[in-house]
Amino acid sequence: MSRFDWPALMRAGVRGLGLRPSEFWALTPAELHLLLGGEGAAPLRRSGLDALMAAYPDKQGDQDD
Repeated sequence: MSRFDWPALMRAGVRGLGLRPSEFWALTPAELHLLLGGEGAAPLRRSGLDALMAAYPDKQGDQDD
């Protein structure tokens, strides 16, 4: 049994958003969720960027990435 109500999702995508069927089927579920007004991930804040930069520095020793 599918977790998605495909007919309702297709109606929302094709009729509601004006997508062509090929555009609808090319979307990931996350992209469709966002297009339909769902919440996305929270924006990256400075503390998160700092943590990523510390974990994955551009320089390692004398070598650039």
